[in-house]
Amino acid sequence: MQARNLLGVSVATAALAGLLFGFDTAVVAGVTGDLVRVFDLTPASLGLTVSSALWGTLLGALLIGSPGDRFGSRNALRVLALFYIVSGVGSAIAWDWGSLIFFRFIGGIAIGGSSVLAPVYISEIAPPARRGALVGMFQFNVVLGILVAYLSNGVIGALLDGSEVWRWKLGAAAAPAVVLLVLLYRIPNSPRWLAAKQRGAEAAEVLANIGIADPRGELKQIERSLAEERSHAGVKLSWARHGKPILLAFGLASFNQLAGINAILYYLNDIFAAAGYGAVSADRQAVAIGVANLLFTALGMMLIDRVGRKTLLLVGAAGMTACLSVVAVVLFGHLPEALLLWMLIGFIAFFAVSQGAVIWVYLSEIFPTSVRARGAALGSTTHWLWNALISGVFPAVAAVSRGAPFLFFAGMMALQFVLVLIFFPETRGVALEEMEERLGGSRDTAGAGGAPAGTTATVSA
Repeated sequence: MQARNLLGVSVATAALAGLLFGFDTAVVAGVTGDLVRVFDLTPASLGLTVSSALWGTLLGALLIGSPGDRFGSRNALRVLALFYIVSGVGSAIAWDWGSLIFFRFIGGIAIGGSSVLAPVYISEIAPPARRGALVGMFQFNVVLGILVAYLSNGVIGALLDGSEVWRWKLGAAAAPAVVLLVLLYRIPNSPRWLAAKQRGAEAAEVLANIGIADPRGELKQIERSLAEERSHAGVKLSWARHGKPILLAFGLASFNQLAGINAILYYLNDIFAAAGYGAVSADRQAVAIGVANLLFTALGMMLIDRVGRKTLLLVGAAGMTACLSVVAVVLFGHLPEALLLWMLIGFIAFFAVSQGAVIWVYLSEIFPTSVRARGAALGSTTHWLWNALISGVFPAVAAVSRGAPFLFFAGMMALQFVLVLIFFPETRGVALEEMEERLGGSRDTAGAGGAPAGTTATVSA
């Protein structure tokens, strides 16, 4: 296989895990009504059904680091691809509510694990000059996967009829998972992992095979980077030293979910049904939401280095506050239902261009190099925890008052606007050492005379 093709296949394969991430989290939106009917679910048990995958996601994200370091991202992703397949097939043949919960939980573990390992693999195999753009493919594919899930639900719903259609919708996730598993056997281990395991000759061979002009020189740079990381191993994330970055990470990750984004994506068909849309019509409206999400995520990625992170967050918070407020009034019955689709598209557009584009980049910039991975993990854990909690309680709250959840989400976005305006620093174009000084922390060093924190931010997912 030619160098350019090997690099392209390797990156595309890891990015395919992002598509599965998006697909598996969003596909449930098309079957919630069927699950309520088939398993006689209450609003509370529906919330548990949907959030079961998210608790698995939280567990997968928390536990995958050690296997990934030990066996390599590629090899660990092979196991996760099997988890995706088992989850898709198992959810399709679920014989009772408990089995459905179990198989969705297994899928959640795959989602959480791949959300960590796939970007790591891409960042480790991509040439430095193209690393940012290639890692960004993973986030783009997550959003693409959401759209594909909505399209899949719409197509299956239009082609098939009967009480078992929901099984086909959930089972469809197994098909791209099989493709991912096959492709994972065509790509190499990352050269960085091979170098970390003292397999330098193999690392140099991979570097040559993906088109690096000076593989030996690149390998030496990787080995120096690994040595520097080992020198930072004793530095811990602490409140006394990193208090402000911790607060910023917790706040940004919390508001990312307090916007209601995933509750809306997961229960989209139910929201449209509550406003009077039929099942087929709701599937079509969901596709429109997915298209808007994809387009405005791409726009956000184009704007983030031009207008700045803080500006995008402020514009997004203001726009989401307005759109969510109108959605709440529509669902309270005081405005025409025809406004619902347009306001939800507006909400998705403002979210995608701001929170969706900013969160992972911002988290990777505000922590010093020595604790950046742990800081990003704190933000990711906060994100998934809020996701599971909000998605779990949304149906029960919406059953009491259709508009109340959206009024709450609107209030949270108004609060976010104020806090970002007052407390959040702009990080665009700021060197990481200078960022550390702006946030009021002392520069991290490895021990008494260790090397200063590095100058290059890495986007985490």
